[in-house]
Amino acid sequence: MFYHLLKYVLLGPLLRLVFRPRIEGLDHVPASGAAIIAGNHLSFSDHFLMPAVLRRRITFLAKAEYFTGPGLKGRLTAAFFRSAGQIPVDRSGKEAGRAAIREGLGVLGRDELLGIYPEGTRSHDGRLYKGKVGVAVMALTAGVPVVPCAMIGTFEAQPPGRRLPRVRPVAIRFGEPLDFSRYAGMEHEKTVLRAVTDEIMYAILALSGQEYVDRYAAEAKAEQEAEARAVRGRRFPRMPLG
Repeated sequence: MFYHLLKYVLLGPLLRLVFRPRIEGLDHVPASGAAIIAGNHLSFSDHFLMPAVLRRRITFLAKAEYFTGPGLKGRLTAAFFRSAGQIPVDRSGKEAGRAAIREGLGVLGRDELLGIYPEGTRSHDGRLYKGKVGVAVMALTAGVPVVPCAMIGTFEAQPPGRRLPRVRPVAIRFGEPLDFSRYAGMEHEKTVLRAVTDEIMYAILALSGQEYVDRYAAEAKAEQEAEARAVRGRRFPRMPLG
């Protein structure tokens, strides 16, 4: 009930007013049955914009940090995500990845829509990064189609670090469902998982028009942060004590 209250009364109308989203290819999303919506991830607003325009309910695998924040703000954020039907996912380590896959397969097993960002984290610079193979594992194991989705303009509206979005129009594009039934029973083949994931990312790229980077976003983000710390260290060297 809270999900529908957010979508149709509280949050949905506000998002449409602020972003005035232009929707393309919505008919590509299946009207019933299980499917994965795989999208690029440019902004915190993506979590809410896509559900606001879909006709069906969608469940996202959300990072666990949204559910474990300290203080009143942390408790309110966790309550909000749980009420909206989002599932917390620990993104550290291989076992965490397997747990996320189990949760996702549970959603698909109920013939629902599962939302996932194959990059694994928000893009820090607006480019599209290499996808992780978990999306392929779930698609092949559950035998469901994957609908590519591109968020366009949300990075400019609310880039990482910006608390409140700018009022500006965005676009949301859904591509034709990708059918991977030809790989049935091959969900443990690493080369197949990589090929399926790359096909999904290429479809997202074709919709979004982003620059593609053939490396994982988390690695590129960590490298950039390390370089920034090094620059700050050169500008403001620590003075010796005494």
